[in-house]
Amino acid sequence: MNRYTKFKRFFPILACCFYFFFCAFYGCAQTSKPNIVIIYTDDQGYGDVSALNPEAKFKTPNIDRLVNEGLTFTDGHSSDGVCTPSRYTLLTGRYSWRTSLKKGVFGSDGPCLIEKDRMTIASLLKDHGYNTAMVGKWHLQMEFEGSLKHGGRDWSKPFTDGPIEKGFDYFFGIPASMNFGILTYLENDRVLDPPTLYTKKKMDITPRTYRMTPPYKDDKGKGYIEVAPSFNDELVLQTFANKAVEYINKSAIEAKNGKPFFLYLPLTSPHLPHCTHPDFQGRSNCGNYGDFMEETDYRVGQVLDALKANGLEDNTLVIFSSDNGAESNYAYQRDTYQHYSCMNFKGGKRDIYEGGHRVPFLMRWPKVISAKGKVNSPVCQSDYLATIADIVGVKLPDHAGEDSYSLYPLIKDVNSNQNLDRAVIHHSATGHFAIREGKWKLNMLRGSGGSLKPVIIKPDAGEALFELYDMENDPGETTNLYFEQPEVVARLSEKITQIIKNGRSTNGEPQSFVKDDWEQLTWMTFD
Repeated sequence: MNRYTKFKRFFPILACCFYFFFCAFYGCAQTSKPNIVIIYTDDQGYGDVSALNPEAKFKTPNIDRLVNEGLTFTDGHSSDGVCTPSRYTLLTGRYSWRTSLKKGVFGSDGPCLIEKDRMTIASLLKDHGYNTAMVGKWHLQMEFEGSLKHGGRDWSKPFTDGPIEKGFDYFFGIPASMNFGILTYLENDRVLDPPTLYTKKKMDITPRTYRMTPPYKDDKGKGYIEVAPSFNDELVLQTFANKAVEYINKSAIEAKNGKPFFLYLPLTSPHLPHCTHPDFQGRSNCGNYGDFMEETDYRVGQVLDALKANGLEDNTLVIFSSDNGAESNYAYQRDTYQHYSCMNFKGGKRDIYEGGHRVPFLMRWPKVISAKGKVNSPVCQSDYLATIADIVGVKLPDHAGEDSYSLYPLIKDVNSNQNLDRAVIHHSATGHFAIREGKWKLNMLRGSGGSLKPVIIKPDAGEALFELYDMENDPGETTNLYFEQPEVVARLSEKITQIIKNGRSTNGEPQSFVKDDWEQLTWMTFD
């Protein structure tokens, strides 16, 4: 055997050795699973991103970076018109109305809406080699020791049923919204500063806005909520951003060495109260709301800059969205400053109309996503779980992500036709439904459940009334085609009925759900 023949014989072995050597020292990070950051704002309308709304009366240059460097889903939706249900759906890939919460939101203290042992994005990623952290607003309830009504609190005890029991290794944040519940910072399962004082809404100078600012009281009274002596509403966004940056800095070395991280960052803005940091007050051309949005954008920029500074930008998937549309004071911003938080969409927060749930829906992942891409088909935040599972190579079991469709094919190729015929279900604060499929949207009950009054088109008030809109040609939902398209109404009515009854909207085994006391399903009967 000559030397050439011997070389040919051992060449494959030598090539494999070289490949593994190269990966170990130079290339592993290029083929590793991505870090994942979800930034979730609170009550931000589609028009509150200046790259999506050229006429916006404030600028959001950092959020605009996600638009310009990533992918925009122009028809992206939160699952509900209010907070708690959207957060449940985002984390679990399952519509919240399948639980006991059929309308409205939760408080801060009580059993968590996420059921024991239900898969979340955090638990999925933790089980597959990720560090997982949450910094921000929870609002899915957690259980504190004691209560104001029954003998008082014991803040020295750990709280239960919170983020660290739902898949997060680390948690820093507040229990719920900034306008009710309990105002203090929490870390992991502990209260950092006992909320032994009380505060209530204090009217701000701008019409229809208020603050939860100090001074606080020693005695509780009507309308007062529990607050920690050290809590300052103007510093919350800064505190969250600093904690998020600290976590990224701490996790960077492990991320580069093959253990990526997941960071869920649900901010408290621009939800009321508009408690803008002093450094940002008076800077915008849209009053305190615009100032608050400019601070929000700055905090987003701090997170993006931390990724870049740590060399993590290229292989980090950043997802940005909002839990629902703009609060009803969007009308004040519109009439006073000509700023359109909801663009040309009807309604706002709480509504079944588009303004209630069509929100900024952005993704950036430079390694995979081409810059300035757009997807115009309807998608939902329920899709995050299946998308992330697809990215990390995990097949979801039948009892997880029942309403989650993978967007990974669209992330890689905006022209992908996968799941374009899927249905998206919308839900309002009052528990009313709509189904969206392609260009058609069927509102199952009249009325917005929010800022708009119902419009009756039939005299029988006891009959379920429908609205059908062609969203391709009428995104403002101005012309009801209910009478002109009876076959579409019938088809979509049957489809939403089956989606509800099957306990899922994706393929798989039917799943159980809570169906008691469901007054909104006037067109349906259960066996």
